[in-house]
Parts: sequence; C-alpha cells; structure tokens
Amino acid sequence: MKNRIFILLCAIFCLVSVFAAGAAAKPFTLDPLPYASDALEPYIDKMTMEIHHGLHHQAYINNLNAQVQNFPQLEGMALEEMMAKISTFNMAVRNNGGGHYNHDLFWKVMAPPGQGGEPSAELLAAIEKAFGSLEEMKKQFNQAGATRFGSGWAWLIVKDDKSLAVTSTPNQDNPLMDIAEVKGAPILALDVWEHAYYLSYQNRRGAYLDFWWKVVNWNEVNRRYAEAVR
Repeated sequence: MKNRIFILLCAIFCLVSVFAAGAAAKPFTLDPLPYASDALEPYIDKMTMEIHHGLHHQAYINNLNAQVQNFPQLEGMALEEMMAKISTFNMAVRNNGGGHYNHDLFWKVMAPPGQGGEPSAELLAAIEKAFGSLEEMKKQFNQAGATRFGSGWAWLIVKDDKSLAVTSTPNQDNPLMDIAEVKGAPILALDVWEHAYYLSYQNRRGAYLDFWWKVVNWNEVNRRYAEAVR
C-alpha cells in the first residue's frame, strides 16, 4: 500500500508538471535510457527506473522548457553553459535545469551489473592520491550521500587544479553551478532523492548507497575524467 501511494504521488506530481508546461517551446528533450529499464536489477528496479526517467526527468524538462518564454536565451544553450551562469536565472531554471543536467549524467554513469568496467589506471592513481584508496573514496562518497539532509546528490568531481574531490549538493544543484560551494567537473553522480530508491529500499538510504556501486559505469567515468584533465 505504501508503495502504491508513493507511485500515485509521483505520477500526480509529474502530470501536473506536464500540464503546467502547456504549449511552451520545447528546445530541451528527454533522451532514451542507454539500457533497458530493467537492466540495473536487482540493484535498481524496473518500476523505479520507469518512474524516475519517464516521469520525474521528463517533468524537469517540461518545466525548463516552460521557462524559455521568460528567458529566450535558454533556447539553444548548452546545459553546462546554463549551469555556469545559473545565478542569472530564477529558481525555476535553477531547479529544473539542474534536474535535467543531473539526471542526464546519472543515467550515463550507470550500466548493467558486470558491464561497467573498472577505474582506469589514470583515474585510480588520481583516486589514490586524493583519498588513499578506492575504498576510502567510496566511503567518503557514501558518507556525502548519507549525510545530505533531505534531497540532493553526491558527486565525484575534478577541481580546477585537476585534483579529485567528493562533495554533495542540495535539491537539484550541482558543482558546475556558479553558486556551488565546491565547484568542479562532475564525473560521477548519485541521486539521493527518495524517488530514486524508495520502492526497493524504503528509508534504507545506506543500503541503496552500498548496492549502487554494483551498477557504476566506470567506462563512462574514465572517459569523463580523461576529458576533465585534458
């Protein structure tokens, strides 16, 4: 019953967002998942993926598109550029632009169990330099996600000096935003909003954090790291 109520509330929220977007211009669109919606099971269930991607992410995009009439410069703007000047927009752009960027990254840094590869030699060396070991980095990353009060994200980022850092942000903020306390290029992102894990884990966020490493797409993280340190 609790899960059914949660699903119903998610659907209502997202449908309201769809209608609110109305006939607004739609320069931002939802890409399909890079794998089947059940491909991350048993660690992330099919229904969570369908609701999260098809309803929640779509709602952020709809709401962002609705803001184009208020900020025409958004049309054609890259998400990274939008994040870099997010303080010049209203909260609707900050929340929904951030939601679009964050989720677009989130889907890509996950892969079906056994298909995500391993950290590259270069990334592993950087992790060991910054944190001492891969396990210590995971520990700090999990801590960032577990201690984020309410809703938000945990991140592994490359800072301006090319070193790695773990950080977290509230709501749909991210380290690319000009208002972020700790800035850098995100190479790994974890959504710790309840809708990302509640159907399978309920209030056990720690279990979700632990199992999530089973679906990390290190191949994509390696690519993003190499690009960030070029």
